[in-house]
Amino acid sequence: MTIAILVAMGKELNLLLPLLNNIKSETIDGFTFHSGRVGNNDIVAMQCGIGKVNAAIGTLTLLNHYKPELVINTGVAGGASQDAHVMDVVVGNTIAYHDVWCGPGTQYGEASGYPLYFESDKRYTSLIPKRDDIKHGLICSGDKFIASIEEIRSIQKEFPQVLAVDMESATIAQVCYLRKVPVMVMRVISDSPGASKDNTAQYNDFWQDAPSHTFNLVQSLLTKI
Repeated sequence: MTIAILVAMGKELNLLLPLLNNIKSETIDGFTFHSGRVGNNDIVAMQCGIGKVNAAIGTLTLLNHYKPELVINTGVAGGASQDAHVMDVVVGNTIAYHDVWCGPGTQYGEASGYPLYFESDKRYTSLIPKRDDIKHGLICSGDKFIASIEEIRSIQKEFPQVLAVDMESATIAQVCYLRKVPVMVMRVISDSPGASKDNTAQYNDFWQDAPSHTFNLVQSLLTKI
């Protein structure tokens, strides 16, 4: 099976690549793709860049050239609930935009012509182990680093059930929905806006403290598929 894994940042890619065997790299349309093996699966990993436009272009380029049978989006996210703590993993059973409104006749968060909520494929979310540090729920995406409790509360007004926020996953899920490719979103909480006086410092500290085994949950999943 060919599985694609997308991350936004180089720091995330550096945690991901050691999980792959026999890596070969090539650059297509400005994106570098790293091909390797995990278990019985062919893996294509890429760093798409931060934000919705980068995520859309990167995902479409990947789908056009590699034809994966599953796309996994992983990396970091900000905590948006007291139930999601730093170092917890949030599996995005549902994914939505927190910064989209297309006007009358559409729901807030809905890209016109698409569902309000995109979904991770249940065939693969069901393979995630049941642990206290793994949460399942809604991840919301938007083109802004969320840095304050006021911003979290604003998102919660529209999506009270939100567990985490990021800048790419809804776009990746939308492109996969358009192309009818199964998707799964799984993010690690790097910081909790409002939980400390400076969640930017909390975010920076995460990269010093983050154990590589956090991303080993992805490797564990791949060996089960």
